[in-house]
Amino acid sequence: MKNAFQRKHLSLFSFLFLASTVMTSCSRIRTQTPVSHTGFAFDTVVTISIYDSSKADALEQCFALCEKYESLFSTTLEGSEIWKINHANGKRTAVSYDTALLIQSALSYCDQSQGILDLTLHPIAEEWDISGQMRQASALADYDYSIPSEQTLSELLTHVDYRNVVITDANGSEIGYNDTLSDDTGYFVTLTDNESAIDLGFIAKGYIADRLKEYLLSQGVESGIISLGGNILLIGSKPDGTPFNVGIQKPFGATNEVITTIQQSDISVVSSGCYERYFMTDADEKDGIIYHHIFDATTGCPVQNDLLGVSILSASSMEGDALSTYCYLLGLDKGLEYIRSLENVDAVFITKDYAIISSYS
Repeated sequence: MKNAFQRKHLSLFSFLFLASTVMTSCSRIRTQTPVSHTGFAFDTVVTISIYDSSKADALEQCFALCEKYESLFSTTLEGSEIWKINHANGKRTAVSYDTALLIQSALSYCDQSQGILDLTLHPIAEEWDISGQMRQASALADYDYSIPSEQTLSELLTHVDYRNVVITDANGSEIGYNDTLSDDTGYFVTLTDNESAIDLGFIAKGYIADRLKEYLLSQGVESGIISLGGNILLIGSKPDGTPFNVGIQKPFGATNEVITTIQQSDISVVSSGCYERYFMTDADEKDGIIYHHIFDATTGCPVQNDLLGVSILSASSMEGDALSTYCYLLGLDKGLEYIRSLENVDAVFITKDYAIISSYS
């Protein structure tokens, strides 16, 4: 990888795993049938499966970690560290090591994308309220979707700039994007524009998935699947040593309807697309505009291009999280060119005519 950027809520992926030979040892029980736990966090269904019945207690701790990270990173949960930053009126806010590290990582991606990614798009997302409008439309048959005015978006965009976010240590020294953080040091975050607001949706689930895998590995888990909605993170391979089959969700298809399947081991597969959360003002219009949750930081509108979705294959789920959003924003040609310039990262692009184009084909 050339640098940190060149190495990202309904479920975007379904995962398929095939039966394999039972394997045992004196220290563990690895079986063809996974031990699984499913819950709800980060506004999505979370399922964690491991092929080792002796480590089943680790699943409970994984969900405790999910609860911990949601209490830190949620934009909407009152009292979370991100909520506190966004409501501090420009005053510095004490944050944990995890929050400081995640914000630093997000800022690095934003900087290296030259602002195409921007963690301060929360005011824009809040104005559009895609998820909220979807809920209202499902409850009211005659619901009339609201499109923010150009004037409103232009005003909100004056407060969108990742450079408004400053991390400092306990001594007041500013932390650079590539500085090494320590988990025994205090950190603070300040919004230099008190009308800016942070949203880590393009990177947080990836960070959390990486931490969950790290924990499971520390507990001796050698085979499993972590699914945080559109973030699939594989631990090792199936118990018989063969790869997992990961199905990529068909855009606008039925739940668990896949458009293609890939075989992978010990890798992250993360997807972003306009079909995750969206509405159309005229659902019967064949070529109607899809208003979705991935916003152009220059217009404040959902980006419109030749893609329905992008899936990133990489070692880190946080990296895949950021890159799937970035490549979706870039569109097919620029996104494909960018991915092919990287090492150890691949992508699958799904175009508006449902063509499947991979970086390795």
